[in-house]
Amino acid sequence: MYKQFLIETLFYAKLKQVLLFLFFIQTIILKSQDTLCIMHYNLMYYDQATTFCPSVSNQTKNKNAFLRTIINHVKPDVLSVNEVSADSLSHQQILDSCMNYSNNAKYKRCYFSNLSNSDLTNELYYNASKLTFFSQTNIPTNVRDINIYTFYKILPQKLVTFDTSFISFIVIHLKAGNSNSDITLRAEQTGILMNYLDSVKAKGNYVLMGDLNVYSSNEPCYQQLINYSPGKLIFNDPIQKQGEWNNNSDFSLYHTQSTHNAQSSCFSSGGLDDRFDQILLSDYILNGTENYSYIPESYNTIGQDGLHFDMPVNFDINASAPENVIDALYGMSDHLPVSLKIAFNKNHQISPPITQKINMYFSNPVKDFINLTICSPSQDILTIEIFNIIGQQHIIKEMEVPKGTVKIELSTGLLKKGIYLIKITDSRQNSIVKKFIKG
Repeated sequence: MYKQFLIETLFYAKLKQVLLFLFFIQTIILKSQDTLCIMHYNLMYYDQATTFCPSVSNQTKNKNAFLRTIINHVKPDVLSVNEVSADSLSHQQILDSCMNYSNNAKYKRCYFSNLSNSDLTNELYYNASKLTFFSQTNIPTNVRDINIYTFYKILPQKLVTFDTSFISFIVIHLKAGNSNSDITLRAEQTGILMNYLDSVKAKGNYVLMGDLNVYSSNEPCYQQLINYSPGKLIFNDPIQKQGEWNNNSDFSLYHTQSTHNAQSSCFSSGGLDDRFDQILLSDYILNGTENYSYIPESYNTIGQDGLHFDMPVNFDINASAPENVIDALYGMSDHLPVSLKIAFNKNHQISPPITQKINMYFSNPVKDFINLTICSPSQDILTIEIFNIIGQQHIIKEMEVPKGTVKIELSTGLLKKGIYLIKITDSRQNSIVKKFIKG
């Protein structure tokens, strides 16, 4: 008996040591990571009056109060939105009256674009204490702009180096409707996006978010996103819920439209029975290849408990969020927002200089030419880009370089005086970014 007791005592003592060790390791892992909460929301004619949605039925001051409630509940680090009035003042109002209303001005916004001349536009807001804005690309379509926003996350007191981990957010709003022409226009929009990403050899950390207005994963527009071409950048549904989403109770936990079941001014009717709003991820994020990784089971349709199929979001009891949040979701839009979380691994963010793949040197400031000295560890094809400080691309050049040191002269005579960023990217997507002054 005593021998058995001694064996069990030693076993549990050893087990306790193992559990303590695992807890210690997990603590280290968590401390080495930072989490980004990503959220997308269709704001339903924010600050935009129409004949069927007059301002009296869609008052901006009420929407601001609703959105503040939702923001305080979710606390996103990145918020992308659709259906904002094509007026930069409306975009700024969301930042001032909703995002930074009680958040110590930690949020910033990107830049308003409307190359497609639409009444409704996109925007992206971000937590400036976690992310630094790098660049923005605006792509016109026959419906609405597609916006690509790129950020980097660096440790305090560190400069951007070749291996700073970039993450790009693509905000898209596809054509609504279920006619053949609507389906065709949606496919045209995604085709324009995927052709662009292919043309710039896009690879790495990409998040696609928006109101896709898609009824089934078999639609051509959706297939272009998830099955574009072997070896090319594609997007993945992190929860792997493909199928016929429209009016299908099997997907009731993921339906985002409509929050109302009765026809009224502005709001669509029918209750929750469509999965229009989604966040899709590139392979890099899904697999955690380059410092950013999707946190499993973090995908959430906010306000959706799976028990409101074909019902308004606030019918009877909805315990998926506090009551004031459910009411705000009902009053704000006929869509529900979607969110997920991405972990950033701090340990692999900045490598020691000895591991650099490429480097560059030049005299600063520059005038009509910038004379680059580029050091490459191997023969390679490099992409050289110059951006202004708000992320607009002015110069892009692709060239083959030999192993070792090479000198290159780039004309900058057409650039206005100011501060610019020059970025060089090799074929393995290693990059170096430096700042220069055009005198």
